[in-house]
Amino acid sequence: MSELRTPEDAPGKAASQAPGETTVAGDAPSAAARTGRTFLPQSTALRHLLVLLLAAVAAVVILEVTDPFTNSQIAQLSYYAIAAGGLTVLTGMNGQISLGHGALMAVGAYTTALFLDAEEPLPLAIIFLAAVVVAALVGALVGVAAARLHGPYLAGATLALAVGIPGLAIYFHDWLGGEQGLRVNAPRAPESFDAFIGFVSGNNASNTKWLAYIGVLCLLLTYFLLANLVRSRIGRTWRAVRDQEVAAELAGINLGAWRVLAFVVSAAAAGLAGAVLAIVVRLAAPSGFTIVLSLSLLTAIVIGGLGSLLGALLGSALLVFLPPFVTNLGADFGLNNTEAAQLAPFVYGVVLIVVMIFAPAGFVGTIKMRWLTRKAKRQIAAQQAATSGAAAGSGR
Repeated sequence: MSELRTPEDAPGKAASQAPGETTVAGDAPSAAARTGRTFLPQSTALRHLLVLLLAAVAAVVILEVTDPFTNSQIAQLSYYAIAAGGLTVLTGMNGQISLGHGALMAVGAYTTALFLDAEEPLPLAIIFLAAVVVAALVGALVGVAAARLHGPYLAGATLALAVGIPGLAIYFHDWLGGEQGLRVNAPRAPESFDAFIGFVSGNNASNTKWLAYIGVLCLLLTYFLLANLVRSRIGRTWRAVRDQEVAAELAGINLGAWRVLAFVVSAAAAGLAGAVLAIVVRLAAPSGFTIVLSLSLLTAIVIGGLGSLLGALLGSALLVFLPPFVTNLGADFGLNNTEAAQLAPFVYGVVLIVVMIFAPAGFVGTIKMRWLTRKAKRQIAAQQAATSGAAAGSGR
């Protein structure tokens, strides 16, 4: 959709189209990058792998130097960021607005809860994979139904999904627990994890820390896969469908199939996020997957920057860390617990309004657009100086 723009549409970037795909100039190495020295790998996958390793080391350090409450917040951040990353692919890359990602998280959470409720549960990795597959199948069904919808019509269809799927838990109350939901038997930390923590830091390996490590591991793997996906031909095709539907169709791109694929990838990420949420919260209940959750994910990617995984991470961090910070700040100023808790959503709304006014492309998007604009101005100034110098030399 042409109305959904990301920082990749900023000045200084041009696009060249070939049959079947769109190539963005920013995806190719610049002349300076080709001629200058760099210590980074030339392969995009290798660069992302290097970032993954550095992020993993940073995550271990953060988890080991922070207290259990912060560990629980990081675990909460992980499932928000995973779902927001998937929504970034759908909305930021492909231009489809979804208000139903909270329902897709519910699919992953209930799948995880049912598998963990068995007398002899399967390994956690297989359970998470099952949650991803089930959520992806639901996303495929929704994607096929919504492939021809645009704008408010698509938002309305996904809103119906957000309202309907949590209601299934109430209808099938004997199987899914009704309003009370299902208690999740969170897996205990294995002895190997205790040995790892003892070797790394000498700290105690609590179950809270174990769940935080699981969440961070899922987050890093998800972002690694999504980052490689959006920088591939698939990502370029999604952007072509988003920006120029007619040109993409004339180039031989099946718009419906690519939209469904974006929905499937996004739903798979939401299913994994729901699985992580289930073991962290230890409950899968309809009250945890209301429309508020879907709207929170959408605001997270808008604040961070549409089309940016880093923006999705920053927006999710704001969702997790801002409310307790504001609540504690209100308590320090003499507000009671109720008043301090009500202050948090007000401040979050103010932040959202301020960002939309002064940084309409989000935090990451606005910074990137200003950097690209400044870079383009420097290049134009250098070209003009070279042209004027050549003209002066020829005049002699």
